[in-house]
Amino acid sequence: MSDPVVESVAASFRTAQETLPFDDTRDVEAAARGLLAEPSRPHVLDDAGRVVWDTTGYGFLDGPAPGTVHPSLWRQSGLVAKAGLFEVVPGIYQVRGFDLSNITFVEGERGVIVIDPLISTETAAAALALYRGERGERPVTAVIYSHSHVDHFGGVKGVTTQEDVDAGTVPVIAPSGFVEHAVSENVYAGTAMARRAGYMYGAALAKGPSGQVGAGLGQTTSTGTVSLILPSLYVTETGQREVVDGVTIDFQLTPGTEAPSEMNFFFPERSALCMAENATHTLHNTLTLRGALVRDPHVWAEYLTEAIRLFGHRSDVVFASHHWPTWGRDELVGFLSTQRDLYAYLHDQTLRLLNQGLVGKEIAEQIVLPPALERAWNARGYYGSVSHNVKAVYQRYMGWFDGNPAHLWEHPPVEEARRYVEFMGGADATVAKARESFEAGDLRWVVTVLNHVLFADPAHTEARELQVQAYTQLGYGSENGTWRNFFLSGAVELRDGNFGTPTASAAPDILAALSVEQALDSIAIRIDGPRAWDATVLLDWVVDGERHRVRLANGVLTHQVPGAEDATAPEATFTAAKPGFLQAVVAPQTLGDLTAAGTVEVDGDAGAWGRLLGFLDTVDPSFEIVLP
Repeated sequence: MSDPVVESVAASFRTAQETLPFDDTRDVEAAARGLLAEPSRPHVLDDAGRVVWDTTGYGFLDGPAPGTVHPSLWRQSGLVAKAGLFEVVPGIYQVRGFDLSNITFVEGERGVIVIDPLISTETAAAALALYRGERGERPVTAVIYSHSHVDHFGGVKGVTTQEDVDAGTVPVIAPSGFVEHAVSENVYAGTAMARRAGYMYGAALAKGPSGQVGAGLGQTTSTGTVSLILPSLYVTETGQREVVDGVTIDFQLTPGTEAPSEMNFFFPERSALCMAENATHTLHNTLTLRGALVRDPHVWAEYLTEAIRLFGHRSDVVFASHHWPTWGRDELVGFLSTQRDLYAYLHDQTLRLLNQGLVGKEIAEQIVLPPALERAWNARGYYGSVSHNVKAVYQRYMGWFDGNPAHLWEHPPVEEARRYVEFMGGADATVAKARESFEAGDLRWVVTVLNHVLFADPAHTEARELQVQAYTQLGYGSENGTWRNFFLSGAVELRDGNFGTPTASAAPDILAALSVEQALDSIAIRIDGPRAWDATVLLDWVVDGERHRVRLANGVLTHQVPGAEDATAPEATFTAAKPGFLQAVVAPQTLGDLTAAGTVEVDGDAGAWGRLLGFLDTVDPSFEIVLP
């Protein structure tokens, strides 16, 4: 069979094979080291029998890279796909390959401490069962969330219960700010993030050499039940020491790094350092493609320097909540130093070049990593990339505007596309020119041009077909797992139609963790401003004894704890415990049932809340991405 990729992609594969250090097998050995048990069953199922994780779906990754996957990404995906229970050091074990992230078990005097219980309760429970099958029926005595991303807390109810946490028998430890950021990220922009995450992780792609081969950081995300138990103990400063189930843990707070709320921690009795997600075997994201706040690579590098200073000379192994450990003091300090230099270099060089007047796109094309970083496997762009990370650093400091007044007031995409296509001689002529560029191997230009055609004429069949081919070739050629998934997902939607959002953005446990202020904010961002221009609503919510004044005026919903100056009587006062209030926010149609049951008491106009919520806009979790 002939090579299915175009020559420009095949040439890039040959270059990678010739220039990257494929003879360096240290990661291959490390990823296999300490294997105690492989998965006992091929699938993890939910209560309805639905597959939420396939432990065997990546068996095709054995053998040499096919012509449809970048050889470097093929290598990384094969390493990440290794699934089972592994010993890090005696007393510390990881289950890898059961979700996007790793779950870690640290044995204490009475039982086992669980670090980062995956995304889903089902995968976390399966991982715990695999651990217990080898190490015995040890009870869970504590849970640690290393940071505020869902793949590090969502499966918590698969390893412990709310009742045990409430009883004080299982402390849940997290960095300060955890709840605020864990909840807000999944609620405020959750719909848009979840839709884009479907592209990022290739949720609709078939697993295989022509489809989804992984995401660089892990293979993909599980699709089971997301849960949350609120922390009972917070780490508030670097140097904080806790003794948990007889295990001493020294903590390092690292806010603003890979997550806004994150921490590293050290186990002195075992000379083992957990780096959360701050040091992994890939270049990470300064701005994830699913969308998030821009991260700060400058402080990220500084915290890595601090970790080396605090723990490097005392550690014999470093492990994280993704990928495989690094053993040996010199090796792990070298690994952490490479990761530190990687983020510092991208930050500093971006600033150097933006101060010379270059814009983000120009800097992304110009920056090349130093040879030592370029040849370090853990600095390769499997998850983040030099290109989109540099643009994110530019965005962090300079915002969306590049200073060129021609870019200050551009037409929106559809109107811009129509004008471009008209200037280029119409859709048919533009597609013909794009086909010439495709044959010449200029795939980046092809997708740019055809994007204009499709936004001007979404039904243009020839443009769709050629764009599918171009996206597919760009996907095949990507060393970055998430870029591959984005390109191939775009091809799938153009060919087969919109696949929607495979996962919900906010699970019930996350919604239940909203503060009153966050819940009201989540309503404020959904107010349809123009429809509400002339409306006024004034009401109070008394939640767990605290009064909150809610006002809709000028298309804006504001809320505050009323003071003496708020003398105007509200149209209605609603009184409830927090669960009743949250239900009235999340499911407003139930307000009548809540009042009838006495869950919510109303004094005044009971229709005031419904009038306010009548101005909420609906969200579309299946909005278009590659079409207008």
